[in-house]
Formats: sequence, C-alpha cells, structure tokens
Amino acid sequence: MTPRARLATLVTADIISTLGSRVSIVAIPWLVLETTGSPALMGLVAAAETIPYLLSSALAAPLADRVGLRRTSVVADAASAAGMVAVAVAPWLGLAALVVLVAVVGGLRGIGDRVKHVMMRPAAEAAGVRLIRLTSVYEGLNRVVTLLGASLGGLLIFWFGTTTALLIDAATFAVCALLIGLLVVLPAPAGGDAAPAREGYWAALRGGFRYVRDDRLLRSMLLVVFALNMVANASIAVFVPLWVAEVLDSPAGLGLVLGAFGAGALLGSVIFTWLGPRLPPFATFVAGAALCGTPRLLAMAATDDLVLVTSVTFVSAIGVAAINPLLGVTLYERVPPVLQTRVIGLAGAIGFAGLPAGALLAGWGVTAFGLTPALVASAVLCLAVIVVPLIARPPSAPVGGPEKATVPA
Repeated sequence: MTPRARLATLVTADIISTLGSRVSIVAIPWLVLETTGSPALMGLVAAAETIPYLLSSALAAPLADRVGLRRTSVVADAASAAGMVAVAVAPWLGLAALVVLVAVVGGLRGIGDRVKHVMMRPAAEAAGVRLIRLTSVYEGLNRVVTLLGASLGGLLIFWFGTTTALLIDAATFAVCALLIGLLVVLPAPAGGDAAPAREGYWAALRGGFRYVRDDRLLRSMLLVVFALNMVANASIAVFVPLWVAEVLDSPAGLGLVLGAFGAGALLGSVIFTWLGPRLPPFATFVAGAALCGTPRLLAMAATDDLVLVTSVTFVSAIGVAAINPLLGVTLYERVPPVLQTRVIGLAGAIGFAGLPAGALLAGWGVTAFGLTPALVASAVLCLAVIVVPLIARPPSAPVGGPEKATVPA
C-alpha cells in the first residue's frame, strides 16, 4: 500500500471505531433500561464507562509507549470487540458483571482512541499530507459520525433488538483491529524522533504532565477546550431541555435547537476543511472559541424566540469546527514525538473531563439560581476563559506554524 492509502486506512479505522462508540452510547443504557427499568442504574452504567475512558486516556499512555502504538491499538480494539460481546450477554450475568464489563470496555476505548490519534502524525508526514488538512478532514468525518451514530444506534435497536445491536457494535471494533493490524504500517522514526531509553512508568507519566504544565500556550488551549466541552454538555443535558420546557413547553423545540447545532458544526467542518490551511491559525482558534460558546447561551437567556435561538445556535456551531483541528495540529507540531502519546492522552482526558463537569455544574447552577442567571454566568465564564490564550500566547511559538515548531523549555 502507498503511504496515502495507509493514512486513509488509519482514518477509516478510527472513524469506524468512533461509530461503534456512538452506537454503544445509546445501546448500553437501553439495555440497562430493558433489563432493570431503572433510570438511576442507567446513569450508573454510563458513569462506569465514562470514568475509565477518561482515566485510561492519561494513565495508560506510558504503557502504550512501551508496548507500541500499533500493537496497543490492535489489542485495545480486539479486546473492546470481545468486551462488547460480553456486554451483550451480561443481562444473564447480573448487574455487577455488566458494570465491570462496561468499565473495562470504557478503559480500552480511552487508550485505543488516543494511540490512533498519535499514529496519525507519522502516517500523515509519510504521505505528504499537511497536518491541518488531516485534522480538518478528520474533524468533519467525526462530526458526521457523531450525528449519525446515535440515530443508527436507535435504528439498530428497533430493527434487530438490543443484543444484536451490541453485537454489531462489537463488529465495528473488530473491523478496526483488522484494518490496523493488517494494513497500517507506521514509518520508522527519524533519527531525531527515536525513542529514548525506557523510563519507569511513573517517570514517563510525570514527563507528560510536566510538558503540559510548562507549555503555556498548550495549557491555555486545553483550558479553553475544557470550558467549551463544559458548555456543550451543559447545553445538551440541562440548558436546552430546560429552556425548551420552560419557554416552549414542547419537545419539538429540543430537536430543532440541538439539530441546528449539529448542522452548523457540520457546515463549519466543511468550511474549515476548505479554508483552514489559509486562515491565521491562532486568530481562528480564538475567534472560533468566542463564537461557539457565549452567543448561544446569551440568546437563550435573552429571548423566548425559537427562531432567533435556533439561528444563533446554528451560527455559533460553525465556530466549533476550528477548535479540535487546531488543537490537534498544536499537539502534533509542538510536542516532541517521544512525548506525544502521553501528552495527547493527557490532553484528551482534560478535554473529556469538561463533559461530566458541565452537566453537573449546570444542574447545580439552575437549581440554586434559576435558568437565566445560570445561562448568563456560564456565558461570562466561557468568554473569560477564552481570553486566556490571548494573554498566554508566547510570541515566538505560533499555532499551526512550521511543522518543527520550537518546543518550550
């Protein structure tokens, strides 16, 4: 296979794996509801998958460096497939077994997703593909899969039943393992990229944390992503449903507002894939962050007009398309190759942590102060966090600049 074909195979495998993850987000809670009838247990099982995913993204990265990225990816995907098969038959094993199995699969998915992201940089460089182009296309595909995955999960349950849907989900992970195991070969590291002498686990883990701590620009970008993920999940889980219930008293508005955000994000991905390489990266990151968070929160706080809120939400979502690609390029270009697994794993964990934090804080804020004050406070906090990269940006280290950007001391 040519280097470009290997890169395309790697991206395809990752997207298939992501599709499986989106299906499981729907299928596993539905399985719990079918077998227990308890919404509380649905939340417990969802947390059992989410927390190990977050932890393994950061804590398992040194082990992945030691085992090897490609081998770790194949093992994680193959084990995820086996784990999902076990989850499909877990109702016969009992709730405790289901929780354990879901936690194991969540942990496997965390490190499996991270190492595939690390593998994309050397694959792209071997194929002669610009990193900003790769991250833009990948983000667009990921948006499509995110939009389709939950719907597909619901359709699979409707057509075939929950158990079969989970078995199909397991098959997506198996296909991913086969594609990477049989068709993806990473280029040998260049002399400057050679791995250092083997470190102990804790020393390796500290190295990743130390790099994030010392790189002011990367640290501030991760803070922005954390805040935007908080806003995104707070909106989906709390703000939008409550606004629709209080203002419109109709569930139809929920689909319109959330659908507008998904459509805007997809359009933004198309635009950024086309224009991204020609835009000033740092200014684009800040502008996209400012656009995608605060305006839609203020719109819900200021009006009960569904058309206006839906329109602002659609436009705001266009800005989100620039965030992940530019963060990805920053990670690829600034972080030394020998540290990328650890730093990318830690970055993924930091960003992902914003999702549960956002829902929890939004629920508490609305309960304590009401919907409108909570929306305004969230909008102000989001805008304040976005100012951070403007203050923290080192003048000599541009985002998305030369591919061998200077590494901060």
